[in-house]
Amino acid sequence: MDRNIYLSKITLKEAKQKIEEAILEKKIIFKQESELIPVKEALDRITAEPAYARRSSLHYAAVAMDGIAVRSQDTSNATESSPVVLTHQKDFQYVNTGNPLPDGFDAVIKIEEVAPLEEGGKEQEQLQIYKSVFPGLNVRQVGEDIITSQLILSTNHKIRPMDIGALLAAGITEIVVRKKPRVAIIPTGEELRDPTEEELKPGEIVDFNSQMISNYIKQWGGQPVVYGVVRDLEEELKGTVISAVGKEDIILIIAGTSAGSKDFTARALRESGEVLFHGITIMPGKPTIAGVVYNTPVIGLPGYPVSFLIAAWEFVLPLLLRFLEIPLPLNKQADALISRTIVSKVENEEFLRVKLAKMEEQLLAYPLSRGAGVISSLVEADGIVRIPAFSEGLTFKEEVTVDLLDDNIDYGNTIINIGSHDLLLDVLRNELQTAHPELRFASFHTGSMGGLMALKQGIAHMATSHLFDVESGEYNFPYIRRILDGYDLLVINMVYRQQGLIVAKGNPKNIKGIGDLLRGDIVYINRQKGSGTRVLLDYLLTEHKIDTEHIRGYQQEEFSHLMVASAVANQRADLGLGIYSAAEAFKLDFIPIIKERYDAIIPQRYYSSDRMQKLLAIIKTEHFKEQVAQLGGYDLNHCGKILIDGKTN
Repeated sequence: MDRNIYLSKITLKEAKQKIEEAILEKKIIFKQESELIPVKEALDRITAEPAYARRSSLHYAAVAMDGIAVRSQDTSNATESSPVVLTHQKDFQYVNTGNPLPDGFDAVIKIEEVAPLEEGGKEQEQLQIYKSVFPGLNVRQVGEDIITSQLILSTNHKIRPMDIGALLAAGITEIVVRKKPRVAIIPTGEELRDPTEEELKPGEIVDFNSQMISNYIKQWGGQPVVYGVVRDLEEELKGTVISAVGKEDIILIIAGTSAGSKDFTARALRESGEVLFHGITIMPGKPTIAGVVYNTPVIGLPGYPVSFLIAAWEFVLPLLLRFLEIPLPLNKQADALISRTIVSKVENEEFLRVKLAKMEEQLLAYPLSRGAGVISSLVEADGIVRIPAFSEGLTFKEEVTVDLLDDNIDYGNTIINIGSHDLLLDVLRNELQTAHPELRFASFHTGSMGGLMALKQGIAHMATSHLFDVESGEYNFPYIRRILDGYDLLVINMVYRQQGLIVAKGNPKNIKGIGDLLRGDIVYINRQKGSGTRVLLDYLLTEHKIDTEHIRGYQQEEFSHLMVASAVANQRADLGLGIYSAAEAFKLDFIPIIKERYDAIIPQRYYSSDRMQKLLAIIKTEHFKEQVAQLGGYDLNHCGKILIDGKTN
């Protein structure tokens, strides 16, 4: 089977220029259609014609204050020393805010600025005033807000809630807006399955890309039309594309854009119309395709979800807004320092997902997973850092510009934890954000040693650790003294937990202990260097006089206990060292080896902050402890206990 080849990858700028040229050359034609809809249903729609007021607002002279309506000329002689006496009905009338101004009167005096002649009763027959007033005082005149025939909204205006209010006030109940561009969404691949299916076989994939892009299309002002899944057959794909032409304004093909033997998108476009480009020097998003079929733009989006969304943001959104004749929104940006060195491929522009948080007053950007298939990294991301091609990456604490995905976040309310992984951190995060929605808790699993180094580098508010010291038999303290000597900090116990061997359900290979790592039929899954679990394993191997070269899989590394358990559950490995709760999460068997102490290390300057005190209050609650206990393998008797308070030297 023939494979696709990227004949000439071009830059993102060049790719956008190709589409622009196709528009200018009339290869791509936008159908400008409009429709009349009720104003009440017009939120976020784009006006196709100007809207002029059909009536004034206000349409009558209205009282602006509670008080009395008067004739201004009757007040001209009023002074503090010589007040003027007014008689009800003859000289004044009582009025309330919003009342029509009574005929024959031209001003309103606030009720608190008049004095009764006699005691008792709310509405006196005679009142006295102490100063003169001018015509129109405290009166809202006809057309004060909107005057008949005034322009309310111009063409190409996106209708907001306040616009709807103004339109209705002006007597406009229907408005002409641009029709929503219809966007065909064509998922491809025989492996795709509906999200409602509970059991998936190896090789089967949930089709969530269709739902993601459908919701973006709605958010951007279009109308998504999701087609049925197209099998990996070139003629079937071509037929589906041709059937969409004429009915839809934009056609999106999901997946089939890469170099696989069943990736037919490029060929189908080439035979049905014209390919504008295939392959861009961006990462993620390299396999993106754009073409034209009978004046209809077709975008082939990569199947990997992060590549898919970045390509959609860069190409689908601009096309959709061109149809609606509105400009691209400005990118909200922030300057930050990158929290670690990043090496990037020289030839590609990289879209790096980052989490943002303030350390002291400095905004830091924390890189997230860079995989094209890791959709969870976009869920966690606050923004995107664009690393230019040929820059080779970023250096530690280099200043970067972040394109914000959400500009409504107070990054000073984010707590950054770096260090050892444990399932209780997810419980803590949820409990904190349930009790205090304004706060965020983000945890990066670099291992215990990585957490201590992060505190030293000033890029974390706290670290979690379970480092076992061979010489002293202590946990954490010796390492803290060596790495953070002289630091003013607190060590707070989170839990004591069971570490042991995670093995398949039923222990089919009859694994009994560390000594079984030497067996030829056993494959091990390791933790990364610097993690407390890796330190513990290497200590146990030394105790058992086991050479790492004789362990199958010793070089395979994962960054969390859950990933180790997942590797065993999916038969990538026969066993791994991890915590009981991870084994329990995957319904695996567990062989206990040691009970270890898992601590939080917090610098004093962050410990005293309001956000940290709220977090620490959570771990002392019975509800938090009950939820952690349900995970299994934890001793919470000392949870929240301060073990060190002060300088570490």
